Amino acid sequence: MSGCAARRYLAAALSRCRVRALPLREAPSRGLRALCAGGPGALQLPPRRHLSSRNRAEGKVLETVGVFEVPKPQGKYETGQLFLHSVFGYRGIVLFPWQARLYDRDVASPVPEKSESAAGHGSKEVKGKTHTYYQVLIDARDCPHISQRSQTEAVTFLANHDDSRALYAIPGLDYVSHEDILPYSSTDQVPIQHELFERFLMYDQTKVPPFVARDTLCAWQEKNHPWLELSDVHRETTENIRVTVIPFYMGMREAQNSHVYWWRYCIRLENLDNEVVQLRERHWRIFSLSGTLETVRGRGVVGREPVLSKEQPAFQYSSHVSLQASSGHMWGTFRFERPDGSHFDVRIPPFSLESNKDEKTPPSGLHW
Repeated sequence: MSGCAARRYLAAALSRCRVRALPLREAPSRGLRALCAGGPGALQLPPRRHLSSRNRAEGKVLETVGVFEVPKPQGKYETGQLFLHSVFGYRGIVLFPWQARLYDRDVASPVPEKSESAAGHGSKEVKGKTHTYYQVLIDARDCPHISQRSQTEAVTFLANHDDSRALYAIPGLDYVSHEDILPYSSTDQVPIQHELFERFLMYDQTKVPPFVARDTLCAWQEKNHPWLELSDVHRETTENIRVTVIPFYMGMREAQNSHVYWWRYCIRLENLDNEVVQLRERHWRIFSLSGTLETVRGRGVVGREPVLSKEQPAFQYSSHVSLQASSGHMWGTFRFERPDGSHFDVRIPPFSLESNKDEKTPPSGLHW
C-alpha cells in the first residue's frame, strides 16, 4: 500500500473509530481496579506460567489470557508485543516505542554519557538518561475496571477546524514505561479488543511476536508524530509519594490576533509506602516566557481526591495548559492527608513546556 493510499485508509478507519469530544481545560479522570493475578510479584513466575486477567465486576474468577514470558531487563519490546500492565493490570499491546529523556530527581548516582540538563525552579540540576516508553492499545474489556485509577483517554488532539477550543480524545491509548511491561504470548489471532487493533496490526504466524504493523499504523505514527512523541519524563519522590510527569506539546492556535500554545501533561502518583494517604489539594505555578507567573490552587485533581493505599497504590490522570508564549515552565506541590488528619506536601518536579521548532499543521486526516 502506498503512503497516500495508507493515509486515505487511515482517515476512513479513524472516521469509524469512536472518538469523544472533551472540555479543553481539564479532561475527566478515568481510573483502576486490579486486573492481573500478580502485579509486580508476577515477575517471579516461571516462564511458562499462564497469565490471567481478573474481571471483578461481580466477583468473577480469573480467566486465562496467555502464557507468561520473561520480562526484558534491558533492550526493548517490539511492535505487537502483548503485555499486562504491572501497576494498573490491564491487557495491552505495544504499537511502537519512544526513546525519552528521564529526569529522575531521586537518583544521585553518576550520570550516563548521553545526558542533557533539565531546567528547574528552586531545584538542583538534574541530568537526563535515555529510557524506553511505549505507545500501547488498552483492551476495551479492561477499561471499565481501571476507570477509578487511570485514564483510558490520555491521548488528546486539538481539532483542525475553526473551533479553537475543541479537544478530542481517542479511547484506549496509553504510554507505558519499559519496567511496567509484563510480557505474554497468546494463540488468539485477535487477543486485544480495541477498535484500532485490526486496523493497525495484522496476524503473521511467521513473526515473533506474531502481530505486525500495517501501513496504516506507520502512516498514523508519521503524520501525528509531533503530538504523539514522548520526549521528556520527570520524576521525584517526597515522603514516599512518587510523582511522574510527562508533558506533550499539542500545537498552536491563533486567538484574538495572538498565538496560544497548548500542552497536555500526564501525571502518575504512586504510594511507595504501606500507609494510606489521600490527595486533597494541588498548587501549581506556571511561568511563561512572556514573563507572566500564574498560581493555581484547587481541591484534588480533575475533580477527584484519590486514595493511595497498598492495595491501590497509583493514580494517573491528564490535564492541559495553555500559554501565550512558545515555552515556559510548570512546578508545584500536591497536598496529601494521612489517616490521623495531618497533612504533608509532595513536590511536583519542575518541567519545561516547549513547542516544536519544526511545527507542522495540526492533525487533519482524522475526520473527527
